[in-house]
Formats: sequence, structure tokens, C-alpha cells
Amino acid sequence: MKRLMPARKLEWSWILYDVGNSAFTLLISAIMPIYFNSYLAANAGIGETTAGSYWGFATAIVTICVAVLSPIFGTLSDFKGYKRPIFLFFAVMGVIGCAALGIPMPWLVFLIVFVITKIFYSGSLVFYDAMLVDMASPARTDIVSSKGYAWGYIGSCIPFIISILIVNFSPLETAVSMPIATVINAVWWIGFTIPLMKNYKQTHFVPRTPHAIRDNFRRLFSVFSKKSAIPNKKGIIIFLIAFFLYIDGVYTVIDMATTFGTALEFDSTQLVLALLLTQFIAFPAAIVMGKLADKVRIELLILISIVAYTGIALFAVFMNAVWQFWVLAVAVGLFQGGVQALSRSYFAKIIPADQSGCLFGILDIFGKGASFLGTLLSSIIMNTTGSANLAAIPIACLLAAGVAVFLIAAKVNRPYLIQKAQEEQASADTPDTSDAEQQS
Repeated sequence: MKRLMPARKLEWSWILYDVGNSAFTLLISAIMPIYFNSYLAANAGIGETTAGSYWGFATAIVTICVAVLSPIFGTLSDFKGYKRPIFLFFAVMGVIGCAALGIPMPWLVFLIVFVITKIFYSGSLVFYDAMLVDMASPARTDIVSSKGYAWGYIGSCIPFIISILIVNFSPLETAVSMPIATVINAVWWIGFTIPLMKNYKQTHFVPRTPHAIRDNFRRLFSVFSKKSAIPNKKGIIIFLIAFFLYIDGVYTVIDMATTFGTALEFDSTQLVLALLLTQFIAFPAAIVMGKLADKVRIELLILISIVAYTGIALFAVFMNAVWQFWVLAVAVGLFQGGVQALSRSYFAKIIPADQSGCLFGILDIFGKGASFLGTLLSSIIMNTTGSANLAAIPIACLLAAGVAVFLIAAKVNRPYLIQKAQEEQASADTPDTSDAEQQS
């Protein structure tokens, strides 16, 4: 008989992909905006504020594309045997795009390559998130999800620091140092993808049908219909609305933090170091949040994180000094990983496991849709008023609305979570007689 892989090894195979792809996240959050604004756009005669708005518009385009594609591919990945190859395709294409971003090119071409690369990166995360139900037991989803973000934060610092040393402190010209930096991050990303590809096995799935593509669209459009058999449908819908509202602040701050600081004419080196501090703080903070989820209701932890992010957005409205950006970086580090990881594991708890690909694809519509709205509104305000501070106002408003809707979602989902936990406990308490029967 084939020996089963230890559960912890499966979990770490999943966690390590976060370590790999987070290198790209940090690269495009901290280095790429500065490279675009101060090098590509500046060489084309484009001002800092205008360049920042262009970056925001490019990010908004990414979110629109991902919002359209994610549920389609996510639903298809629920069929047996589809999730792994689709994920691998998106991950590999993202890695290739990451390496290509360092090649010297006109600013508009760069933005096009950036958009395409981030579409593949974001798409890979839809399938990666959906794999959580296959790689960890329900009781372990909170801590495993949190460890993914935590180790992603700290692990991504290694290629990031190497990239900073090459780009900022080596005698190499930017046209040479940037390609080296992006290739390093690409190699790091693909290297930590290999364990997941070797060890992943899809245990929750919808049986494959002769007309998978056609049935894929039928399933997608029938998810929330009256005839849908999805339990807890009302609670899922309300949570999706809340997620749409509050995750805007998280994603927009991640995507636009360096752009805000650059528009405020803060020193680029200090901006990068502040964001590096965020990663170091987020590592233990995310793990603590995951462990607290065993002792404190996960809804309360998510709510605390959303309220904290609302305060962060309001603080950004009045930010006008570099030291305040450092304070902002610390605050973001404390709550960024927690709200992302716990939202992911909370959603995994309130959905049926065999439809995780489809529903995580829909979750991505709401998450990326919010990011689109936040980055778009922030870019418009920054471009029309010339003020990066005022660009934080729509973020704060959407976060506050997210708090209100999440309170409703938590109340609606609580009875379902209690019932599900009781069923899982009853199943665990039932003795497994299959081995004894085989021996007899």
C-alpha cells in the first residue's frame, strides 16, 4: 500500500508557495513603483504625481481582468484533475513575466507587461487559496492560512534585500541591476512552487463530466440561483459583500503605499526600508493571529483588524512626514497578515469543500473588485487634486462600511459554523471499523 504523506508535510508544501510568490508581491509593492516613477516615467518626462496615477490605473485594469477570469477558471478547477495543471500554468507564466519586468523598455510597454504578469500572479492565488481545503483539515485552516502569510512575509525579505543591494547599492547601472533583481525573484518564486506541485493531491472535487467547459459555465451561473444546493448561501453572500468593502483598504494600501510616499516626496530608500519593516512585523503578527483563532472567535479577530485598518487609512489622510510613514508601516504589519489569512480561512469554513475553486474564484471577484474601486478612486483623486493624502479618504469610507456589513455576516454565519463543527466532531468520534473488517 502506498504510504500516506504526513499532514504537516502537506501543509508546509502549501505554505511554501506563499514564501515564493510573496517575493513578487514585495517587488511590485516597493521596488517597481519607484523604478517606474523615478526611472521609466521620469526619462519620458512624466511627473511623479502623474506617474503615480498611471500606476494606479494599471493596477485597476489588472483587478478588472482578474475579476472576470477568476471565477471561470476557479469553477473549472473544481473538476477532478483540473486544479493542479491550471494553477501550474498561471504560476509559470507569472514567473516568466516577473523576470521580464526588469528588461529595459518604454514606460507604456512596461505597464502592459506588468498588467499581464500580475493577472497570472493573481490567477495563481485563486487556485492556491482553493487548495487550502485539500491541504489542511478544517481544524487547522486558521493556523495554516496564517502561517502561509507569515512565512511569506519573512521569506520574501531574502530576495527583496538582495534586490535592494543590487539596485540601490551596487555600481551597476539601473538597466543592468533591474534585470538581475527580477530574475532573482523569479527563481525564488518557481523554486518554492515545486514542493506544492510534487505533493498536492485534489481530495475535494466535482466529478469530471464529458462536457466540462459547458458544465463549468452552468455551475458558475447557477451558484447563487434559487435551485442552488449550496448550504449557508445567505451567509456566504453577505460575507462576500463585507469582504468586498473591507479588503479594499488592505489591497489598496499594499498596491499604493510606495506610490503615496513617492507622491509626498519622501526619500525612496526610507520608503523601501519602512516596507521591509512591515514584512518583519507581519511575520509574528500573522502567526499570533492564527494561534489566537483557536482561543478567540475568528469573527472578532477579523473585526479588530478591519477597525485597525480604518484607523490606518484615516491616519494616512494627515500624513506629511517620513516618520509618520514609518508609523504607518508598523501598524500595517500588525494587522495586514491577520485580516488576509483569517478572511481566507473563515471563507473556507463557511463554504462546501468540493466547490472551493468556484467559490474562491467568486471571492476573488469581490476582493479584486474592491481593490479596483479603491485604486481607481485613489488614482482619480490624486490626479485631479494633486494630493496623495486625500486619496486615502475613499479607503477609509469603504473600510467603515465593511465593518458594518461584516457584523451582519458574522451573525448569519454563526449557526452554520456551530452546526458544521458539531457534525465534524460527531464524525471524529465515530470509530473507523474499516481496518478491523479488512483484517477479519
